[in-house]
This record gives sequence, structure tokens and C-alpha cells, in this order.
Amino acid sequence: MTAPIRLGGPILERIEDPGELAAAHVAAGYRAALVPYHWGEDGDLVRAARRAFEDADVLLAEAGAWCNLLAPDDATRAKNFEYVCRRLSLADALGACCCVDYLGTLDPGSDFGPHPDNLAPETFDLAVEVIRGVVDAVRPRRAKFALEMMQWLIPDSVACYKRLVAAVDRPAFGVHVDPVNLILTPRQYFDTGTLIREIFAELGPHVVSCHAKDITLHNRLALHFDEVPPGQGGMDYAVYLREIGRLGREVPLMLEHLGTHEEYMAARAYILSQLG
Repeated sequence: MTAPIRLGGPILERIEDPGELAAAHVAAGYRAALVPYHWGEDGDLVRAARRAFEDADVLLAEAGAWCNLLAPDDATRAKNFEYVCRRLSLADALGACCCVDYLGTLDPGSDFGPHPDNLAPETFDLAVEVIRGVVDAVRPRRAKFALEMMQWLIPDSVACYKRLVAAVDRPAFGVHVDPVNLILTPRQYFDTGTLIREIFAELGPHVVSCHAKDITLHNRLALHFDEVPPGQGGMDYAVYLREIGRLGREVPLMLEHLGTHEEYMAARAYILSQLG
């Protein structure tokens, strides 16, 4: 069984009224939405938003909580942990698919920068502890907590993510998919279909949301990749969309990192053109 693709993306203007925001998603041709960063757990807002987006048939996909859960500074780490818990609680109250964050870095100078210990065995164990801490504190009933896969943060591979899911051992921990973030070598770049199929074969039952972007390999020393809009790089979107559809349930695919509404509409048009 295949499911229709719930393609979505951000609305770049700030819209306070949930009904107007849902209507803006419909006008943009989106069938999934991001939870705004300025929303809090106000009961009236939550009820109005759930009703508005359900009536518009727009799925609330994910509440971003982009902050460093491994921050070396104790106060910063505690503040970030509480923020992630609030965002997961909000996602759950809204009936969104997930709250997503990157794990973070041990580099005191950044939120997600490279550090020699980011991929160490001890950091994997710390990741398990932190993830359990978030989901056990919130105990969501609908939304899952998930981590962005990234090249220099845990999880940095399909095998690492699979091992992380098993080690955390919590049904409230799900998988967030962004194949671009796992492309590490030219071999992967020139055969993204194999990587994508591996992601869904190994992690499919746990997938709660996906990101849509692209990547290009430059003729430049040393090895140099750049993120680009969908359709302007090496991502095999035909395979990606097919694998999402084969999940047999509505898993959102969210556009990101573009600068204008026109760029988002061009990316949306490209992805829809790849549906076969």
C-alpha cells in the first residue's frame, strides 16, 4: 500500500491567527505544516490550531526545537533540555507528528559544530540518557521525539540511528529522515538511491517526518559538498518519494532552508513532478 505524499514547508510571514495560518498553507499548496516557534502551550491556541488545521486537512508535521542538548555549560544544557521538553509537550498537545532537534555538540563555541568527541562511544551513551530524559519527562501520547541525522553528530549513519533506537528503547522516540545529512562520500553522492532504500529498510517503522533538500558535489579541493534546493543536486527524489509512500501511512515531507516564497514554490513544483 502506498500513501499520498504530505508535502509541506514554512510560511515565511508571521501569522498569528491559526485559521489564517492554515489557510495560508492551503493557498501555498501545502498538505503539511511546521509548528511556529512563537506558539506556546496556551490551551485556547492549541484547541483553535488543532481545529483549524484539521478542517483544512493540513497535517501538523513537526515542532522544531533546534538547540544543543550536549552543551558543555551546565546552565545552558539545562535551559535547552527544558526548551526541548516544552516543544515536545506542545507538539503532543497539537497532535503533531514529532518534535525534532539535533543532538548537539560538545564544542563550547557552537550549537552543532564538529568536535572530536561528538561521535565517541561515551557520547552515544550520553545521547541515550538525554533522549530518555526528554521522553520520560514529557511522556507524550501522540507526538514522538526525534533527532536530525547529521554527518558529525549522533546519529551519523543508518546503523547508528538503528542502534540508537534500540538503546533508547522508548516508543516515544522516533526517526527523522534527511538523506542529504548522511551523504559523506562521492560513492554515496552518485548512488543516493541505495542510501535512501537502506534508510527506509532499516528504520521505516520508526520514521515520523522527513526533510526535503538536495546536495551537490563541487569540482573543488578538498572534497566539498553544498546544500542546494531540490532538483539542483544529486538526490534521487523518485526513490525518496517512492520509499516514503511505501510506508503506507501519512509521513510528512518538509521543505526547508530556502530564502523566498518563490523558491519554495519552485521546490514544491519539482518534487511534485517526480511523483510517478
